[in-house]
Amino acid sequence: MTHANAPLAPTGRERLARLIVEDGWPLRRAAERFQVSPTTAKRWADRWRLSGVAGMTDQSSRPYHSPRRTPTRTERRIIKVRLARRWGPARIAFLLHLNPATVHRVLTRYRLARLSRLDRATGRVARRYECDVPGDLVHVDIEKLGNIPDGGGHRMPGRATGNHNNHASAPNNSSGPCARLGRGLPTKAPAPTGNRPTAKSNDSTEP
Repeated sequence: MTHANAPLAPTGRERLARLIVEDGWPLRRAAERFQVSPTTAKRWADRWRLSGVAGMTDQSSRPYHSPRRTPTRTERRIIKVRLARRWGPARIAFLLHLNPATVHRVLTRYRLARLSRLDRATGRVARRYECDVPGDLVHVDIEKLGNIPDGGGHRMPGRATGNHNNHASAPNNSSGPCARLGRGLPTKAPAPTGNRPTAKSNDSTEP
């Protein structure tokens, strides 16, 4: 992108047009001075006579009329099939007897998201949950902590001694299979939004 004071930017076009219209320079001499063709010099001079400074800016290249544009009724049919069946341009074109490029152009014109960006269950655009500050994302990490009884488990002293230590560390109100688990397996769950982790136990007794 050129700056505003470039030779043929709006400021340079205004200088070229003023030389021709107000100072009376010939087209060829003014075109040679600004290193452009006489046709270009005449175009900017005509715009200066018609619109003044406002005519020195770039104008849109979009045509005023598009007689070969896809009819509005066909565009509505394309959008209806896309929203109802969630098909791609090729399948929609086969159903409506159209060119796939035409269907794709219509979908792009109305800013319909690609199928890969849609949620399959709801058909809506999948939006990511993002935050500006690190640590604001909701993240819960569950970690099970092994509850080793007093005196050690069964790996080092053996199965018999480990079972004895396990029963000795179990609470008094435990009975049945739960007594072999001692005080249960606590889980550590860091809370979201950067709070300190909290430990939760399977049993009412704190580890």
